Amino acid sequence: MSTKVGMISLGCAKNLVDAEIMLGSVLARGMEITSRADDADVLVINTCAFIDSAKEESIEAILEADQQRRLRNKAEQKIIVSGCMAQRYARELRESLPEVDGLIGLDQVSELGTIVEKILKRRTSNSELRTPNSDDEDVDPSTSLTTSLAFADTRPRYIPDYDTPRFRLTPPHSAYVKIAEGCNHPCSFCVIPQMRGKHRSRSPESVLAEIRALVAEGVREINLISQDTTYYGMDLWAEKAGPRQPVDSARGPTLATLLRKIDKIEGEFWVRLLYTHPAHWSEELIETISLSAKIARYIDIPLQHISEPMLRRMRRETSREHIETLIAWLRAAIPRLALRTTFIIGFPGETEADFESLLEFIGRNQFDRLGVFKYSREDGSRAARMPNQISAKIKNERYRRAMSLQQKIACAQAREKVGQRLKLLVDQPHIARTEADAPDVDARVILSEPSPVGGFVWRTITGSRGYDLLA
Repeated sequence: MSTKVGMISLGCAKNLVDAEIMLGSVLARGMEITSRADDADVLVINTCAFIDSAKEESIEAILEADQQRRLRNKAEQKIIVSGCMAQRYARELRESLPEVDGLIGLDQVSELGTIVEKILKRRTSNSELRTPNSDDEDVDPSTSLTTSLAFADTRPRYIPDYDTPRFRLTPPHSAYVKIAEGCNHPCSFCVIPQMRGKHRSRSPESVLAEIRALVAEGVREINLISQDTTYYGMDLWAEKAGPRQPVDSARGPTLATLLRKIDKIEGEFWVRLLYTHPAHWSEELIETISLSAKIARYIDIPLQHISEPMLRRMRRETSREHIETLIAWLRAAIPRLALRTTFIIGFPGETEADFESLLEFIGRNQFDRLGVFKYSREDGSRAARMPNQISAKIKNERYRRAMSLQQKIACAQAREKVGQRLKLLVDQPHIARTEADAPDVDARVILSEPSPVGGFVWRTITGSRGYDLLA
C-alpha cells in the first residue's frame, strides 16, 4: 500500500500555497493524500509564526496531533513540522518538542515527498538516535537526525515556478497565485523578512503560464498574493530598485505590465489583488485596473495606522498625506471600487490622540472591508524593544471600539446594496461572493435558490444580515 500523507495548514494564503506545493511533491513521489489525520502515515503541520496567537495555535496543533496519535495507538505515524515556525524556531522546536519527527524549512517545500521517504526509512526511534549533546552539523532538517539544520541560519531563497507540482486545497473555481516571495520592507513590528527572506519575483512568463493553466481547468477567480504585491517585478530590473523606489515600467517588469498581460488571457474570470503596499501604487497601475475587464474592483491595501507618529515608529515608509491622497485617487479613478484594509492598535507609544485620529480616519473613509489586529510583541523586531508598550487592557478596549465602529459602517453599507443587481461567484449551492469579497476573509451572499457551484450568476440583493447579503 502507498504511503498516506495528511496536512494541517495554518496561517495565511501564502502559507496555503506552500502547503499545496508540499502536497504536490508528495503526489509526484507516488504517495496518497488523505484528509483524515488518523489515516495518515505522515502528518504535516504547516505552521504560522506571524503573531503570538498564531504561534500558540501552531504549538497546540502539534501537541494535539501527537495526543491523537497516542490515543489511537499509531506510534508508527510520523509528525513533520513545516512553515514559518519551523523556519524561525527550528532548534527550539527540536529541543522542546520531542514529539516532532521532522522539521523542514521554507526552501524545502518542494522536497516534502523525498523527505517523507527518508523519515519512513528510519528503523530506530528518536530516543535512540537523538542525543542531548548532538551537534547541529549532525542533524538533518528533514529527519532531525543525520545532517544539518543549516536552513535555520539562512534566509530562504526558494520561489515556485509554473510547472512546480501542486495539489490545490482551494475550491476548484478559485486559486491563489503567489507571484513573489519574501519582503524588503523594514516595518518595525514585523519579522517576515527574517523568516521568508528578501523579495523575489517570479518571472512574468511563469505567472502567466500558471494562470493560463488554471483558467483552462475552470478556475474563475485568480487571487494574486505575495508579501508586497505592488513591488512585483522591481527586483528583476537590471538596475536594482530599493523599497522606496518609484514604480516605473520603463525599467522592467511591474505589476501593471503583468496585469495587462493577464487581461489578455481568454476566459471569464476575476483577478483579485491582495497584500498591496501603499508606497508602491502608481498612476499606471491605477489606470490599468480602471481599464481592465477582468481585474476585480477590489483592492486589499493594509495601512496599519494613519497617525503620523505611529507611521514613523512602524517604519511604514509612507505618510498620512500620501495615504489620504492615494485613497481619494483610487476611488476617483476606479468606479465601484471596494477597499479592504487592516490596522494595528496598541502599537508601542500609541496615545489616545493617535487612536482617536485612527477612529476619525476610519469613520470618514468608510472602508468596505476592514480588519483590526492587536499589536503583538514579536521577538527580533524593532518594536519589541521600544519603550511605552501598551497594556493588554488598553489594547482590548481600543480593539472593541474600532471594531464596533467598523461593524456599524459595514452593516450600513450592506443595507445600501439592497435592490442592486450584482454579479456573484458561487462557492456553495446557497453561498456566493460579490466582487467586493475575497475568499475566507470577507462577507458572503446567502442565496435563496441554489445555483451551480463554481460559476458566475447575477442576482438582485433582497436584504442583509449583519455583514452578509441576501439574494
